[in-house]
Amino acid sequence: QVQLVDSGGGLVQPGGSLRLSCAGSGSFFSINARGWYRQTPGKRRELVACISSGDFATYADPVKGRFTISRDNAKNMVYLQMNSLKPEDTAVYYCFATYRTSCYYTDFWGQGTQVTVSS
Repeated sequence: QVQLVDSGGGLVQPGGSLRLSCAGSGSFFSINARGWYRQTPGKRRELVACISSGDFATYADPVKGRFTISRDNAKNMVYLQMNSLKPEDTAVYYCFATYRTSCYYTDFWGQGTQVTVSS
C-alpha cells in the first residue's frame, strides 16, 4: 500500500507564493505518475500538475508559467511551487500517485491541504 501526506497550504496574498509538499510512504517501487489536483466547493476535482517517473511535467492551462512541479524519487516526495498566486487558485489541493502513466488515473490520494489566496 501507499500513503500520501500533503502539506504546505495556507493563507497568502495575491501575487504571493506557496510550496506544497507531498510525502509518500509504503510500496512506492511501482508508482509512476504523481501530481496535484484541486477542488473548490460545488466543483469537480481538477488536475493541476502532473509529473511522470521520468520527470516529464504537464500543467493545466490556468497555472502554466506560474506553478512548477518536481519530485525527489529517493525521498518519495513531490513538490508544487506556486508563484504569482491569484484568488482563483483558492482550493483544497490533493496530491495523488498512480501506477499508470496517465495523470487521469489516481490510485492514491493525500488528505488535502487548503490554499487560500486573499488580501
